[in-house]
Formats: sequence, C-alpha cells, structure tokens
Amino acid sequence: MQKVPEAGYKIIGLWISGLQRKLSLDNLSFPLKVINSLAKSAGIIRRFKPHAVIGVGGYASGPLLRVATRKGIPSIIQEQNSYAGLTNKILAKRVQKICVAYPDMDKFFPSQKIAFTGNPVRKDIVDLSGKKQAALAHFKLNDQPVLLILGGSLGARTLNDSMILGLSKLMDAKVQVLWQCGKFYHAEMKQKLADFGNPEGIQLFEFLKEMDLAYAAADVVISRAGALSVSEISIAGKPTIFVPSPNVAEDHQTKNAKALVDNAAALLVKDVEAREILIDRAIELINDQARQTELSMAIKALAKPNAAEDIVDEIVKLIQ
Repeated sequence: MQKVPEAGYKIIGLWISGLQRKLSLDNLSFPLKVINSLAKSAGIIRRFKPHAVIGVGGYASGPLLRVATRKGIPSIIQEQNSYAGLTNKILAKRVQKICVAYPDMDKFFPSQKIAFTGNPVRKDIVDLSGKKQAALAHFKLNDQPVLLILGGSLGARTLNDSMILGLSKLMDAKVQVLWQCGKFYHAEMKQKLADFGNPEGIQLFEFLKEMDLAYAAADVVISRAGALSVSEISIAGKPTIFVPSPNVAEDHQTKNAKALVDNAAALLVKDVEAREILIDRAIELINDQARQTELSMAIKALAKPNAAEDIVDEIVKLIQ
C-alpha cells in the first residue's frame, strides 16, 4: 500500500485476508470479507475495463480474478514458489495461462496451461560483470572474502543471532560481511556490534538499496528462501546457503531451497540448526573456491533472466 503509490501507480485495497487453517475468530468474518471483496472487485473491473487480469497468488488475487474470469476477461496467474499457494490452486481451472518459476509444476496445475517463465527481478542484477571493483569501493571493502547476509526487509531473527554468535569466527577468518539485518532488528544489532567494538569490515544495514553492488561484492551469500530472493540469487549466480523461514505457509521456503539443493545448485541449513552451524558452513564455503565455482555455475544454469518479458509475451498473446 506504500510502495505501489510511490512508484506512480494507483492502488485499491480489498477487505480480504487469508483463511486460517485452524479454528479462529478471524474465520467468522471471512464470508463477509469474500462477499465485500467480490462486490468491490466487480466495481473495479466495470470502471477500469481491463484487457487482461494478472494474479500473483496473494489472497487479494482471488476475488478479482474470480470476477474477471466470470466476465470472460483473459486472465493469467503467476506462481512464484515451487509449492503452489491455495489461491492459485483454486484459480488454476479458471484462468487461461499459468506462469511458473520452477519445473514440475504440473503436479499442481494443468500442464497445457503452464509457461515456465521464472520470476521477474530487478534489471540491474542481470549482468554483474565488471561491477566487482566498483562494488568493493562503494562499500569500502578490500580484496578479502565478502559474505552477504540477507534477512529480508523485516529481518530474520535466526540469521541475526547466528551472525552475532559467529562474529568472532568471521573476524578470525578475515571475512568481511555485508549484513542486512532488517528494520525490526537494526537498533539491537547495532548495539551488539558496538559491544564488539564495531569491528572493521563488518557492515550493518537495515536495508540494502544497491543490491546489484551487494551481489557483485559478495563471494558467498546467506539468505532466506523466499521466491524472489531465490530468483535474484540465481540470476546473480552466487554460491548460496539458504536458511528457509519456518514461519511460512506450507513450508514453501524449504521447498524453494530444496529445488536448488536437489540440483546441486545451493546448500541448505535448517533454521533450527543455524545458530550452531551456519557461520561454520559459510566459512567452509568461503575457503573452498572449487565448491563456490560448482554452485555458482549450477545456480546460474537455473536462472530465468528474461522472466518479465516472457510473462508479458504470454499476456499479449491472450489479449491478441
């Protein structure tokens, strides 16, 4: 509701939320929310008169695409994860095309509707060649190994705790760190770094804006396994240790990460084990150049750098 208007586009909210998988007071209002959202969606479709409608899997996609498909408007859904979300599984029978980011998605969707497009990512990471030195200069880093830690915009408690617990090991191994800790944890982690004397080469960020430079500087990445993070890292071609969040529907981050691990394209550390072993695994990988090269080549082979264009092509075909 904030980022879309900032980018110059109008946004209209629907009174809708996910259906809780357990008995909950919130579920009592769910039928009301559905009826309200269907009525509001009908008004949006009537006023806007779209040539096509696209859903990306959130529960807000449900009412709008339900109305659009009922009116015969060409519709597409885009499934970002390796495990299909409930909304997309429900809508799959009604839409004309389903754009996916992982192979073998015919276990969720009709195979004749699937287009293997990948997930759209920011353009500036598609080609990182020649950016390494500029990236090191930007972050005031030297030629020693660089570890990039990505916990998402809100941050990840497990990754932040693992970083603090392993800080001495990283310093001893002369590993530099670009550490994106998230806004919820920034003040706390800043204080903990100060307790260590603000060691040189350990750089803390609430949020990283220059992601192309962060990827270019990094030798190894530690990240959660959200769909867009996985897609970005694949295109950047970085050797990565994924630590899937356990706090997501259907444990889909683990499934995202395993899709790469099963192709020898990434490493996985379980959230519950991360505080004990994550930094050790990272240092091992940083010291193993051959393994880095193997992982980098394998993950880049799975990347879909033209995803946005390929999805648009599918939309244009439907409109025409």
